[in-house]
Amino acid sequence: MSTTSPADAAARERRITRTSLAGIAANVLLASFKAAVGAISNSVAIVLDAVNTLTDALSSVLTIVGVKLARRPPDSAHPFGYGRIEYFSAVAIAALVLAAGAGAFAESVKKIVHPVAPEYGAPALVVVAVAVVAKFLMGRYVSAQGRACNSDALVASGADASFDALVSLSTLVGAAAMLLFGWNLDGWIGAAISAFIIKAGVEMLLGSIDNVMGSRPDAEISRRIHATVETMPGVLGAYDLVLHNYGPDSAIGSVHVEIDDTLDAPAIHRLTRAIQSEILKKYRIFLTVGIYAVDKSRKAERAAVEAAVLRHPGALAVHGLFFDDEAKTVSFDVLVDFTVRDREALRRAIRDELEPLFPGRTVSFAFDNDYADGPVRGIAPRAG
Repeated sequence: MSTTSPADAAARERRITRTSLAGIAANVLLASFKAAVGAISNSVAIVLDAVNTLTDALSSVLTIVGVKLARRPPDSAHPFGYGRIEYFSAVAIAALVLAAGAGAFAESVKKIVHPVAPEYGAPALVVVAVAVVAKFLMGRYVSAQGRACNSDALVASGADASFDALVSLSTLVGAAAMLLFGWNLDGWIGAAISAFIIKAGVEMLLGSIDNVMGSRPDAEISRRIHATVETMPGVLGAYDLVLHNYGPDSAIGSVHVEIDDTLDAPAIHRLTRAIQSEILKKYRIFLTVGIYAVDKSRKAERAAVEAAVLRHPGALAVHGLFFDDEAKTVSFDVLVDFTVRDREALRRAIRDELEPLFPGRTVSFAFDNDYADGPVRGIAPRAG
């Protein structure tokens, strides 16, 4: 389910494409000037800076391809759409950056072992100085556009451009060292540039892999969804929010809500429909709604369960507590901290403590993970 309308998604694609095309044009122009000046001045640092700039242009091409493929509509093979292709295009960009960095580092080492003195002239220094300003402004622009349209690829590209400005600035420092003191730092500066390129590539790769694997959703969105659900008439509490990301602007999810156990099936049907409709309208996310029935009259028993469970380290909260007098069961969910490694030991400890409190009843509970940021509290439902 897309979190943006089709019109907004199309506008987002156009914005990313325009920004990327501008980046391609600027980077190709800068790379050409840098390569020419680097060859004339025999400066490996300037040549490597040109290679890095050209890599940025290729990254923009991959960004355009990725966003266009990601806009393909869902089909039987991929019912959730193709939005995650944007993440894979970012992986490809990271691999490209890493390859460029590794090649540049090898050339820099050769320059260190067999140094050749570069010849810096006024034209070379002017081109590098212009590149510093141009890349800084380009980085600010591309990053701002990326944040505006929720494109990690554009944000990363903008950050890389800003970083390139610092790299070009280091080339000027090397030229100053050569002209003022006669120090040939060209190979060493090239190695430093290569290291920064590799570092940027590793960070991009890890970020993209994190998105593909499924990272925690944005905390602010999670809290807002929790708050919206809990304000719905008849909802006593919202728990177990799960959001599945299928691209930068595509997500579906599920949530459990506690309701009074006196509600009948038609009332529950109306409530779940109302929740789905409200979340879809506000956030364009389709939520599947699960139900926990709560008997608010059993406050003492509820408090006893909560106290017994929360005494155990790693047990954060209890919800969905239900006393089934007909089946003679006590069932609930326990929110467990991710730091708990031996969950079976925790399960046995909780059961051993609760079973004597409810003789003749079967104690049944499940462990929940905190998949999305939201309120962590005990079992007492809200009034109303």
